[in-house]
Amino acid sequence: MHTLHNERSGFSLFDGFVASFRRDLLVAARHKSELANPLVFFLIAITLIPLGVSPEKAVLTLLAPGIVWVMALLATLLSLDGLFRSDYDDGSLEQMLISPQSLYFAVMAKVLVHWLVSGLPVTLLAPILALMLSLPAEGYWALFVSLLLGTASMSLIGAVGAALTVSLRKGGLLLSLIVMPLYIPVLIFGASAVQTAVQGGAITMQLAVLGAFLALAIVLAPIAAMGALRISANG
Repeated sequence: MHTLHNERSGFSLFDGFVASFRRDLLVAARHKSELANPLVFFLIAITLIPLGVSPEKAVLTLLAPGIVWVMALLATLLSLDGLFRSDYDDGSLEQMLISPQSLYFAVMAKVLVHWLVSGLPVTLLAPILALMLSLPAEGYWALFVSLLLGTASMSLIGAVGAALTVSLRKGGLLLSLIVMPLYIPVLIFGASAVQTAVQGGAITMQLAVLGAFLALAIVLAPIAAMGALRISANG
């Protein structure tokens, strides 16, 4: 009986996660302009960099890892404010907080959808745009893998800031101030991985650190976001 109860609980948690994931994915699909904003910003910003800095290949090659990573960070940050906003506005957030379903998995579903519609497209687009910045071929794999790990971490960390500011009508600036210091280590090791790969060095250490950041964020960020949501809802 105890084993059967545990199996049913496991299925219930999984079903709740899948239901939340599907719902949030459908909501995101209905707001196509919001989905396009981070990608359009990323595309325009990368396109303008050679015009504003220098079109010389040597200069762009040197700056490319940092430029792509900074723009990817800003593109991810651009879409964070709406992570819990629609749920707060229509009252769904209060239902989530009192629901018997695990809030942890509901938050994880929202973060996963955010990464799929913002972080993953930026990661896939980055190597293509890096051609415009004359990034050497040695840096493309490092750029892709580091952004894959880094954007996932940024979505998780950003969920905490979004939860803290969800009750504020104009919380975008405060959200940026909260999460930006936490993004800096991810930015440093991500850009360092690409730069090291371009120079022919091993990037195992940088990727290991990014993986550790992601593992830590998966465990701690949803718990912090849950507490922040309860504070915001009660406030």
